[in-house]
Amino acid sequence: MRSHYCGDLTESHIDQEVELSGWVHRRRDHGGVIFIDLRDREGIAQVVFDPDVQESFLIAEQVRSEFVIRIKGKVRRRPEGTENPDMKTGQIEILGKQLEVLNKSETPPFQLDDADDEISEEVRLRYRYIDMRRPPMLERLRLRSQIVRGLRNFLDNNGFYDMETPVLTKATPEGARDYLVPSRVHQGEFFALPQSPQLFKQLLMMSGMDRYYQIVRCFRDEDLRADRQPEFTQLDIETSFLNEEQIMTLMEDMIRDVFAHVLEVALPNPFPRITYAEAMSRYGADNPDLRIPLELVDVGDVLKDVEFKVFSAPANDPNSRVAALRIPKGSELSRKEIDDYTKFVGIYGAKGLAYIKITEVAKGRDGMQSPILKFMPDEAIATIMERTGAQDGDLVFFGADTKKVVNEALGALRVRIGHEKEIIEHGWKPVWVVDFPMFEYDEEAKRWVALHHPFTSPKEEDIEKLDSDPGNCNSRAYDMVLNGSEIGGGSMRIYREAVQRKVLNLLGIDETEAEEKFGFLLNALKYGCPPHGGIAFGLDRLAMLMTGSASIREVITFPKTQTARCLLTEAPSEVDEKQLRELGIRLRAKPKAEEKQTGTG
Repeated sequence: MRSHYCGDLTESHIDQEVELSGWVHRRRDHGGVIFIDLRDREGIAQVVFDPDVQESFLIAEQVRSEFVIRIKGKVRRRPEGTENPDMKTGQIEILGKQLEVLNKSETPPFQLDDADDEISEEVRLRYRYIDMRRPPMLERLRLRSQIVRGLRNFLDNNGFYDMETPVLTKATPEGARDYLVPSRVHQGEFFALPQSPQLFKQLLMMSGMDRYYQIVRCFRDEDLRADRQPEFTQLDIETSFLNEEQIMTLMEDMIRDVFAHVLEVALPNPFPRITYAEAMSRYGADNPDLRIPLELVDVGDVLKDVEFKVFSAPANDPNSRVAALRIPKGSELSRKEIDDYTKFVGIYGAKGLAYIKITEVAKGRDGMQSPILKFMPDEAIATIMERTGAQDGDLVFFGADTKKVVNEALGALRVRIGHEKEIIEHGWKPVWVVDFPMFEYDEEAKRWVALHHPFTSPKEEDIEKLDSDPGNCNSRAYDMVLNGSEIGGGSMRIYREAVQRKVLNLLGIDETEAEEKFGFLLNALKYGCPPHGGIAFGLDRLAMLMTGSASIREVITFPKTQTARCLLTEAPSEVDEKQLRELGIRLRAKPKAEEKQTGTG
């Protein structure tokens, strides 16, 4: 029903007869001549109808926005002075000869010319099929398609097999909550939707597939944020007989290749690398945004003996930290801005936000303003100014608490101020974060938990520490971070049964539970498992970054809300009693308070 896409027409098509199909983007009646901007996924073409062709002209008078039409006409150059340099097809127009209305449309709930922030997201998601007609959405989804094609091409050309793994699988005790699927055939038993294909891709390595990849749907029943969804897409990769250096080099090449072909951007070669410990010390996060030059600086050693207990107590606690964050020209911050930042760090558990405003560094305390200066000796002040590199007109914020609170609070403050005050470089800043701890201690549960997942290999030299010193055991894990977002996380895997059992036991999974949950993996490890490792890239997050979107919902065709609802289909929804009986399920009565709760979020 078409000879060309609207957006593909150029001056090379002048004098050609064409057939186009699409939606009426706009209709204008200019004193007897009717202009229709016809839109399809590739762009917009201007079609002109004049009264000389009466039949099509009369139909053109009746069409409205979002009518689906088909036209036949002749391409011609636009009259001089009417060209539109902002349009891909702005040098030409089509003189319409035939016009057919394929389907009418009611008035859409919003104008398709409106920007994202001019339409409520709830309305956009409820009418997603209309929202995706808007050129910005079309462009984002087109670019996502190009990203996927580029990733596939690279992996296909480097010897990877595209293979599928099960969607109905077994619930495991680690990670986020599983989405469970009741079995009708085996009543009382449940499948789980996969949080990742982790164990299956390891089994593929044991099967000798050597290099695997899959663009796969994953599911996690967890609280949502701008860059999380209950179902998401990842590029899953696993290799055999490569070490971490070789895997990281290959994955760098892949990301560089995609950026070069899709965005025509050259990323650095090689990507810089920092250790987990360095990332936490300098940036307060293991996903540092290197575009922001602000850094955390430890000052606890010079504050151990001050009378101010807010500083001296954490300074003398090995599990706590006192850190400073210099803000260039920060003395210009108003009292209200400082109060707002104090409330902000409170979200992360910080009890306050001490600061020093610097008028003139050379004058020492006399050239500074702060209620905490009276508690600090001149030597400490001078050392802090020297370490932070403070200059006239700057401000230094302080965090003093447990390491976790200080890192999270000042790390988040660093990013917020960097964006708000435009202390940020343009462009792309990738980095590998390496040498992660194997475990972190869960104070609430009183046990060790895996920092990545239970199948991550410890460094060879640290295997003995699994028994004696798990807190200082490092893993062979590596994360790829881009502009402050972790886009890929991976590791070398445990490939020896004894080590895997030891790690599971350390995580509080006894022999009985290990056999019940992971018996198939432990058994497979007995039959010649090769050294292997891999990585998974968040495809939604990568597309969000490459398209400059604020949320992954902007690059997903039919996303859920932040309360895990689909406004378009109104899922999740209740099912009838017959279906529940077939599954052997009886629902508990909802508490009355819950029945009163409404809204989609």
